[in-house]
Amino acid sequence: MVTMARAALCLCVWLIVSEVRGSYIPPKMNKTIHNLQQHYKISRREIFNGKPIFDKELLSGNAEMRMVLMAGVLETYEKLLDRMLSKQPGASPAPEASVTTAGPSAATSNASDEDVRMDLDYILKKVQELKNVRYSEHEKLLHGLRSLRHIQVDNFMVQSKALWELPWLFENASALADPVRLDRRLKRQIRARNHKRG
Repeated sequence: MVTMARAALCLCVWLIVSEVRGSYIPPKMNKTIHNLQQHYKISRREIFNGKPIFDKELLSGNAEMRMVLMAGVLETYEKLLDRMLSKQPGASPAPEASVTTAGPSAATSNASDEDVRMDLDYILKKVQELKNVRYSEHEKLLHGLRSLRHIQVDNFMVQSKALWELPWLFENASALADPVRLDRRLKRQIRARNHKRG
C-alpha cells in the first residue's frame, strides 16, 4: 500500500516537473503578460465569447502548415504590440485605425504608463526574437504568398507569361501532391548531384 502511494506520488511529481519543463514561456514573460492583461482588462464574457482572434483549428494541419501559420501569427502580434506601444502616452502618435475600440481606462489600470510601455516593449522583443530565430524561412514564404495577391491578372503581358510558366508550375504542383513521385524525383536529383561530384 505504501509502495503504491509512493509510486503515485512519484508519478504526480514527474508529471508536474515534465509539464513545467515543457513550457516555452519564461516566467518573466508570463508575469509580464499577466500584468498587461490587468491593464487591458475586459470582461470574462468578452474574453470567452466564442470568437477567438486566432482560429485554433488552423493549427490542426501538418507541421509545415502550422509553422507557416505561426509565422503569420507572430507577425500579427508584432504589429499588434507595436500599435499598442504607439498608443501609449508619450509615444509618437500613430495613424488612427478605421475601426476604433475602447482602450484601457484609468480605472482598470494599476500600472503606470511607463511600466506598461516597458512591458509591451519586452513582449514585443520576445515575439520578434522568436519570429526571427525560429520562423525566418516561413516568414519569407508568407511574404511570397502575399506577393501573389498583387499579380496583375488583367494585364495581357502577365497573362501571356503565366501561360508560358504554367507547364513547369503545374508539373511541380502535381509532383508535390504525389509523395511517391516526389520521392522518386528527389532520389533522381540526389543521384545526379552525386554523379556530378564523383
